[in-house]
Amino acid sequence: MAIVNLTPDSFSGDGLAAAGVEAGIQAAVEAVDGGADIVDLGAESTRPGAEPVREYVEQRRLLPVVEGLLKARPRAIVSVDTYHAGTAIEAAMAGAEIVNDVSGLLWDTHMAESIVATRCGLVLMHTRGRSGEWKDLPKIAEGSVTSLVEEGLREQLAFAQAAGVGIKSIVIDPGFGFGKMGAENFELLAGMAKLQELKFPVLAGVSRKGFLGEAVKAVQTEGLPMQEARRVASIAGNVAAVLAGAHILRVHDLQAGREAAAIADAIARG
Repeated sequence: MAIVNLTPDSFSGDGLAAAGVEAGIQAAVEAVDGGADIVDLGAESTRPGAEPVREYVEQRRLLPVVEGLLKARPRAIVSVDTYHAGTAIEAAMAGAEIVNDVSGLLWDTHMAESIVATRCGLVLMHTRGRSGEWKDLPKIAEGSVTSLVEEGLREQLAFAQAAGVGIKSIVIDPGFGFGKMGAENFELLAGMAKLQELKFPVLAGVSRKGFLGEAVKAVQTEGLPMQEARRVASIAGNVAAVLAGAHILRVHDLQAGREAAAIADAIARG
């Protein structure tokens, strides 16, 4: 799953909002041509401390790119990274097939019914609170983060299925960095295989996350831009994620992600 950020304030510095719709379409087309199985288009940043945007602003950034991508590459599979039910409906009408909801259906009470109405696939992510709250959250007790995520996902899955979301439409995401701080994310990555007990495909989004950057900071040259500073760490994190059971990798650097998956798959086969 290739990330195309249509925001002005992406945490990883790759937001394309200022460059305009055509730049977003071009980036999405290049992702498809570069071998992405899914293109994930997002028009609202969920970085720590990010300011929420109104739905009409999100849709103004997002919908022309969905339409432009599918006009240029009609067979592309498009995911939209949104927690707004209205945006999910509009994107589905424009041709998107997957809703990647970082709130796990928690932040918009109409999202579940929107998924059912549009028959979209759903990426159901675990999060602890909203981005503005993360720095003030209590630490998770050592050794318990994977169980906490598993139980949270069980509750969210029960809610989704009770609302009518089809069991075969759901992929789960443990939500690296979403309310998990620092080493808590490595504990989650190390224990992610436990999530296989939920019997759903797993998406891992570790690409360029802050916990990876912190882990390699001491061995890096100072002053590198984020994209470069976290590139190799992201490759390593993606290999680990696949070996821990991830079925989908959500990545900024597509070719590096594809190669990481190829190596991890070869190790698993071995």
